[in-house]
Amino acid sequence: MVKVTYVEHGGAEHLLDIEDGLSVMQAAINHNVRGIIGDCGGACSCATCHVYVDDAWRDKTGKPSPME
Repeated sequence: MVKVTYVEHGGAEHLLDIEDGLSVMQAAINHNVRGIIGDCGGACSCATCHVYVDDAWRDKTGKPSPME
């Protein structure tokens, strides 16, 4: 499992344990994080999800895929 902190537009934070292999979007939907709609089902086409990765974590997360 990994820990992910979701920050809502208004500043509310949700620190969640996420199962390995589950997308950040799907985990947010599964845990009812407000503001994550995922209308496209993870196809990167609806623009309702936005992920910002701090530069300090880039070596661990890797670069965004061409689809992202």
